Amino acid sequence: MNEDLFAELVASVREGGAILRGEAAPSRQFVIEKLDVKNIREGYRLSQEQFALLLGISVKTLRNWEQGRRAPEGPARVLLQVVARHPEAVWDVVRPSVP
Repeated sequence: MNEDLFAELVASVREGGAILRGEAAPSRQFVIEKLDVKNIREGYRLSQEQFALLLGISVKTLRNWEQGRRAPEGPARVLLQVVARHPEAVWDVVRPSVP
């Protein structure tokens, strides 16, 4: 390994240790806010069954999210963010399949 790269790696490890010990602040932080799935669904004025059909998920999964037993992760979380912020796009794609 190149000496400059190694020195950079060591500096990064030391910086990470200082951040973990609270001696330094991280250069950036990511805040992931909790999604209010029930509020999103109610904005669409759909039943749990209809909203689950719209998203292509089971009603059981939706209920778990709404009741806080589980939280949407990965692609499901991103889909819910799109559903919350861009309802016109969602309706444009799926309106015919929702009863």
